[in-house]
Amino acid sequence: MTEQDRMDAPAPSVEEGGGVSRRAVLGTAGAVAGAAALTAGGFAAGRATASPLQQHAYDFFGAHQSGIVTPQQDRLHFAAFDITTDSRARVISLLRRWSEAAARLMTGSELGSGAAGGAYAAPPDDTGEALGLPASGLTITFGFGPGLFDDRFGLASKRPAQLIDLPRFSGDTLEERFTGGDLCIQACADDPQVAVHAIRNLSRLAFGDAAIRWSQLGFGRTSSTTRAQQTPRNFMGFKDGTANLRAEDTDLVDRWVWADATDGQPWMAGGSYLVARRIRILAEIWDRTSLQQQEQDVGRTKGSGAPLSGGSEFTEPDFSATGRDGEPLIRPTSHVALAHPSANGGAMMMRRGYNFTDGADDLGRLDAGLFFLAYVRDPATQFVPVQNALSSSDVMTIEYLRTTGSALFAIPPGLPAGSVLGSDGAFVGQELFA
Repeated sequence: MTEQDRMDAPAPSVEEGGGVSRRAVLGTAGAVAGAAALTAGGFAAGRATASPLQQHAYDFFGAHQSGIVTPQQDRLHFAAFDITTDSRARVISLLRRWSEAAARLMTGSELGSGAAGGAYAAPPDDTGEALGLPASGLTITFGFGPGLFDDRFGLASKRPAQLIDLPRFSGDTLEERFTGGDLCIQACADDPQVAVHAIRNLSRLAFGDAAIRWSQLGFGRTSSTTRAQQTPRNFMGFKDGTANLRAEDTDLVDRWVWADATDGQPWMAGGSYLVARRIRILAEIWDRTSLQQQEQDVGRTKGSGAPLSGGSEFTEPDFSATGRDGEPLIRPTSHVALAHPSANGGAMMMRRGYNFTDGADDLGRLDAGLFFLAYVRDPATQFVPVQNALSSSDVMTIEYLRTTGSALFAIPPGLPAGSVLGSDGAFVGQELFA
C-alpha cells in the first residue's frame, strides 16, 4: 500500500470491548497535564456539526507512520516524555500499549470498555471527553529522542548518526520546560478535543513507565502538505509554507523525508526525523513595524504571498531582479532568500507547523508564535545549515523571533497492514528492539 493509498483508506474496524485493559490505564499524572492544557491555545472554542473532514478516519497501518505526509489537520497536541523506568521490557510493553491504543483512537473509538462501562468501583478505561465525536482525521505519530539510546536499554549501538544533538543557534533562548525528551507523540486532528483526548489517554497508559516532560497545543496549521490545501497564514500575518514539500512530490519526498536502510540504521528504513522548535514571536515589536519593512524582511507581499520580484504566490522568486535603484527586489537577508532551497544545496523539508498562543508572560507580553515541526531525512544537512543562516543573517529571526524550545526525534517506520496488536503483538519501533 502506497502512502497516498493509506491516506485515503478507511480505518480498520475495531470490535467493541477490545483494546487496552483497565489495569493498564490506571494513573493520573499524565492525565492531569493533558487536562490542564485544555485552557490554552484557543482549544476551548465551540464545536459545530461535524464536517466531512472531521468524519474522515486515517489508517494507523502503513509503510510510514501517519501524520507526516497526511493532509495536515488544523489542530495539534504534541507531547514529549521522559522514560521513568530502567526496564527494557517495560519500554517495549509501553510501546505495545501505545500502538494498540493509537490504532483504536484513530478509528474514533474509545479505549477498552469506554468511559461508561466496566467495573463501577474502578476508573473507566477512557476519559470520555471524545465520546460521541467522530475520528476527526486523527493521526498519532510516535518518535524516539536521544535519551532512549543511553545505557539503560542496550540501544546505544543503534542510535542513528542522524539523531544528532541539535546545536544551540544564535538567538536561541531555550527554556528547559520546552526542550528535549526520550519519546514524543504528535496527535493531529480537525477537532481540538480529539487531539487532546488522544494525548491525555496515551499519557495515562504511560503511568509508571514515562511521564510528560513538556507539551504544546497548536491551532491553525502553518503549512500545506498536499496541493489540495490552500497556503495558510502564520501569526505574523504572512502566508507560510509556500515552498513546502507536498505529498504528491513522491520523488522529492523519497529523497528528503524518508530514511533508507543505506543511511546507516536499517531499523529506520521508511522512517524520518522530526525537528520540533517552539518559536515565540515578539508580537508587540512586529505589530508596530511598517508594512513595507515587514514585506522586505519576509521577501513576499503580505496580501497575495507573491515574491517581491513579481508574479503570484507560487511564482519562483527571482533573486537577481533589481529595482530602479539597482538594489535587489528581494533582499539577500530576507527570510525567503536565506531559507530558499537554492541557497541550501536544494535541501527541502516537509513542514507541519502550527500557530500557538499560551497567554501572556509575567510582563504582560503575548506568548504566541510558531510551533515549527519539520520532517527530514538528515537534520545535519537539511535543517542545521538553514537554521545557521537564518540565525546569523535573517532580520526576522534576529529582530522578531526567539526560539524557546527545541528537540529532535527519530520517527520509526509504520506497521505493515495486517499486523497483530496486543500484549504480545506488534508495535511501532519494533525493529529497533529486535
